[in-house]
Amino acid sequence: MEKSTIRVLVVDDYEPWRSFASTNLQKKSELQVVGEASDGLEAVQKARELRPDLILLDIGLPTFNGIEAARQILHSAPKTKILFLSEQRRSEFAQEALRIGAGGYVVKADAATELWPAVEAVLHGQQFVSASLTALLFRDHKNDRIDLFARQKKVEHHEVKLYPDEAALVDDFAHFVEAALNTGNAVVVVATDLLRDDILQKLSADGVDLRAAAEEKRYVALDIANPLSTFTINEVVKEAKREGLHIAVG
Repeated sequence: MEKSTIRVLVVDDYEPWRSFASTNLQKKSELQVVGEASDGLEAVQKARELRPDLILLDIGLPTFNGIEAARQILHSAPKTKILFLSEQRRSEFAQEALRIGAGGYVVKADAATELWPAVEAVLHGQQFVSASLTALLFRDHKNDRIDLFARQKKVEHHEVKLYPDEAALVDDFAHFVEAALNTGNAVVVVATDLLRDDILQKLSADGVDLRAAAEEKRYVALDIANPLSTFTINEVVKEAKREGLHIAVG
């Protein structure tokens, strides 16, 4: 498949999420977002009309859900590749998505770090499931031969990443924050002054309204020296989880 011919349809009933996904997809020159849809029926109609190569599809859609939409789309266009992006963190949803022929299942809260690997895997005919669901799938389906291009995460495991340079670090942090805010979540960034300023500039350049998010108390930026004076990193992470917040430490 030529890089310039990968046509993508984005389906979600939440407009800010469609905007987030479309904007990020179009950062890759080989991907072209050819349309958007907000419910299951419209998704099927636009899939038949536009014949996209890849569909990013939510499960919780009006009219009929994403699973039924995928069934109808794959019946009429079996070569179309489907990647589910859903808030549902339940193994049975991921299992059903793969069973009907979808290429992958990404939990929206993990999209900041998993969207690109998932898209690449699905486009190459591989299957991808969010790391947060991998352990559940292996537990429930020990004998299934499924390629899961994700890492298993334990409940109290905190991911550590290494970056080739500061620009890559800032870019990854910014994508994490943007994804959390665009899905309606809150996020706490614990970092140095310089890193927080760089993240702020990156997000502002991408059109993220951090001022509004801060006023709504959905974006909190802390100097890494202050929390460490009274808490360990694990304590900060656990407190954020109790409050239902996403946290990035750098």
